[in-house]
Amino acid sequence: MKKIISALSAVVIFLLSFIYTGAEEEKNALTEAYLLMEAETGTVLSQENGYVQLPCGSMNKLMTMLLAAEAMEEGAFDKNTVLTASSNASTQRGAVIWLMPGEEISVDELLKGLVIGNANDAAMVLAEKVAGNEEEFVGMMNARAFELGMRNTVYRDCCGYDSEEQYSCAYDIALVCRELIRYDTMKEYMTQWLTRIRNDATEVVNENHLVRTYEGMLGVKACHSEKAGFCAALAAERGDSRYISICLGSSDKDSRFTKCKELLSSGFSLYKVTTPSFSTEFIKPISVHGGVDSAVEIQAEGLSSLVVPKSGEELATVVFLPEYLDAPVRKGQKIGTVGFYNGETLLYQTDLTTSSSVSDMTFKHAYKRILYIMFKK
Repeated sequence: MKKIISALSAVVIFLLSFIYTGAEEEKNALTEAYLLMEAETGTVLSQENGYVQLPCGSMNKLMTMLLAAEAMEEGAFDKNTVLTASSNASTQRGAVIWLMPGEEISVDELLKGLVIGNANDAAMVLAEKVAGNEEEFVGMMNARAFELGMRNTVYRDCCGYDSEEQYSCAYDIALVCRELIRYDTMKEYMTQWLTRIRNDATEVVNENHLVRTYEGMLGVKACHSEKAGFCAALAAERGDSRYISICLGSSDKDSRFTKCKELLSSGFSLYKVTTPSFSTEFIKPISVHGGVDSAVEIQAEGLSSLVVPKSGEELATVVFLPEYLDAPVRKGQKIGTVGFYNGETLLYQTDLTTSSSVSDMTFKHAYKRILYIMFKK
């Protein structure tokens, strides 16, 4: 009986161990996400889990980079400005360039440390310069994220330490990248692979090794951490086309780049950007009944660029307008719409509005018109 009980106990322990191990593996499993965005229009062309909130580790630094770039654009400092490392910066853990308290270093070298070397101490020095302290800077990070429409992102520090309290998603990261690649000053850092700083004492190497080999590479960042896995955000241009690819939660360092390259290649080979237009015959003046003028000019409210398949049909234009208008007519009054179709798919629609106002025809206006006609003859 004792042998039977011992055997049963061993089986139970084995099963519980198996269940526990499986639960832990499931808990620690990475969620992979990817997304392809056309940079000019912000159009998402393909995605999987692209809007799912995920830990993104040092992808936080993309916003740190953006706020630094914007501060430089506004004239707060330039790359030759010399800053002093605080004690807070010198105590940062993880990737660092080993700054000492009170050490003076140029913004140029700090950006090399931040962008190329992913250095947390460099990020802290820049954050403190922009906002005074990290707490205020994190507030700026979240405010800027809201302005950009990043609804699935929360920042808690300027470096991107793994934490349950901060997260982002592939779409939101693409929005930051879309802003960053507008700054030529940042491109020179994002496309460097290797350099030395601090009087050649410190070597920094870009984790995004594709900056050496991929045609038209604009940046922007690659990183990895225990919770986030291997992540990459890449942007590239060829001709007039720019695309951004994001891959989060990869299980190894190479698959993220393979996926990002596949996404970029599909963008360049399958899509094009076009601005819709329509013949002036569709926007000829429209008649006005009972007004001081017999017709009013109309205009399209705004025509935005669109991303369409290269192999698709030419865009078809469909206009909806009334036969005439009754006075009075207000300037900017919406009177119809124009839609642009790729086959049966509506890609874009905008309002048609009046370009001027037309008042009611009063007795006084009618009398003046009659006199004008009589004397004209």
